[in-house]
Amino acid sequence: MSNRLAHANHSSNSHSRLIAALLIAAFVVPVMSMAQEKQRNEAGSKMVVGVRNMELKDGADALLMGEYERGVRLTHIGLEQAFGVREEEAALSNLCAGYLQLRKYADALQYCEILLTRNDQHWRAYNNRALIYIKTEQWDKAESDLKKGEELNAGAHTMKLARAMYMDAVHPVAPEIEIDDRDKSESVNN
Repeated sequence: MSNRLAHANHSSNSHSRLIAALLIAAFVVPVMSMAQEKQRNEAGSKMVVGVRNMELKDGADALLMGEYERGVRLTHIGLEQAFGVREEEAALSNLCAGYLQLRKYADALQYCEILLTRNDQHWRAYNNRALIYIKTEQWDKAESDLKKGEELNAGAHTMKLARAMYMDAVHPVAPEIEIDDRDKSESVNN
């Protein structure tokens, strides 16, 4: 697997924008819903204002802005200071996604694996791990993770994008129209 990971680190940058789009939901939703859930659960006894784990939030924000090194660094701090399972899972998911963006596929895979060991129902982890497998050309593993992620959250936009990336890689569409772009003066002279 290390040869595949090393080869993929030097692969084309053609899908990096698509991967960035895939990761947006993985960053924002867990951090925002944590605060909202906390407020809902404690609304009867006291009001909770703001975010408990600023490093986790700032790490997610940095990842969203494309500052992947900073985002990963802050997310590691946020993981160390995590309050409960939900924050830990958000941090692990974001570390997987952040390392994926940095093209550090072995590190990304490590955090996806830790998350799935803790929670095998976390669809974002399957989504991110499928992207790792796509980037490292491990098609069978990618297909398996896509299926599991789609079972858990069939309507997720990020799952659909990951599926499209997989299909483009494994079953590329051949163009039906061929454009003749030869120089017209060349055909007149012949």
